[in-house]
Amino acid sequence: MRQTPLISARMLAHVRRGVLAFFGVPLLVAIALTLVDSYRRRNKKPKPFPVTAPTTVEVGRGTVTTYTFGQDLYDDMLAAIRGAKKQILFETYIWKNDSVGEEFKLALTEAAERGVDVHIIYDAFANLVVSPRFKRFSPRLKVLRFPVYNAGLRFYDLRRYGRDHRKILVVDDSVAFVGGYNIGTPYATEWRDTHCRITGPGVWDLKRAFADFWNLHRRKRFRASERPLLLETASQWEPAIRVHRNVPRLWMFPIRAMYIEAITRATDRIWMTHAYFIPDEDFVDAVNDAARRGVDVRLLVPRKSNHIVADWISRGYYGQMLEAGVKIHWFSDAMVHAKTATIDGNWSTVGTANIDRLSMTGNYEINVEVIDPAMARKMESIFETDLTNSEPVTKSDWDRRNIYRRFTELVLAPLRHVL
Repeated sequence: MRQTPLISARMLAHVRRGVLAFFGVPLLVAIALTLVDSYRRRNKKPKPFPVTAPTTVEVGRGTVTTYTFGQDLYDDMLAAIRGAKKQILFETYIWKNDSVGEEFKLALTEAAERGVDVHIIYDAFANLVVSPRFKRFSPRLKVLRFPVYNAGLRFYDLRRYGRDHRKILVVDDSVAFVGGYNIGTPYATEWRDTHCRITGPGVWDLKRAFADFWNLHRRKRFRASERPLLLETASQWEPAIRVHRNVPRLWMFPIRAMYIEAITRATDRIWMTHAYFIPDEDFVDAVNDAARRGVDVRLLVPRKSNHIVADWISRGYYGQMLEAGVKIHWFSDAMVHAKTATIDGNWSTVGTANIDRLSMTGNYEINVEVIDPAMARKMESIFETDLTNSEPVTKSDWDRRNIYRRFTELVLAPLRHVL
């Protein structure tokens, strides 16, 4: 009996070593891959890729314009900001202090100086490397810096650890922009992303989304006595457009449910484009089941993204997906950062949420769901254009991958449950 504490201590030591090995080895491999990839990218010039010109379709009582080239999007966003008369709501994840970032900052500042009510939200963690000088704003601007650490003394509360990954611009209740584009010079010409511009009643839903986030987090930045933003919204609804928001603080994650419902209802085709595809098992099962029942399931992902570890983890699902009949395509020579899907020529979504655990059950995200054939045709046209710059991943080629690749996928597999 006297040896029991010693035995327990030894067992605990073995458990600790096992846990460290289970997660420590994958982390070391991930760090090594990241360093090697960073070295290889040095002085590497970006290559051109096919894009689709901005196209507007009528949806319900408004319009939706899609963008696949950053400079086109930035031109229209800046035009809206410069033409604002009453209010601008601007929210972004990354806001670089380069020429594009400075142009946006100047336009927002000039709008405030001419009397426009300007509210800005940006994520502090995503902009840690941005110059502190850039993050000093005119007092005329109302700026909410979403903090790096938001839990305070409630370190145990998982609801307070999500990042603000959303990208929204609403101007004068008349026009709104939402999608995957951050703000910065590389995104203007070097990245393939998707954003959309909305007019009509759908604008109010995006305004409400911004206001709800502002009101939920404003107390740490502004006086409690300050009036909350947007107490009322228009009573009109646009049945063809729905805005879905992941709100970890309220434990709300509807975007994953939106995707799975649409996938399980698909009868003809599912075409998805994602920067990072690291789904949970239920999501993979839904996609594979659709392919097995004859649905044309296609997934477009970057051949090499800006996060090489995400690429390797994602590839751990390729075998079973290809076996089920899912067609996987690698986008070549550029980073595709879009988060979109279109199903059965009627349903589409554009937004900020990746198919990974950080987006599906962790971060603040926003996606627009559009049920409209004209919008679906536009999204299918964009997908087909992207396919001209992609390489298919065949089952036979995948089965012949070398031992190094198989070993890396195996070692990194535990990180699927984290990222």
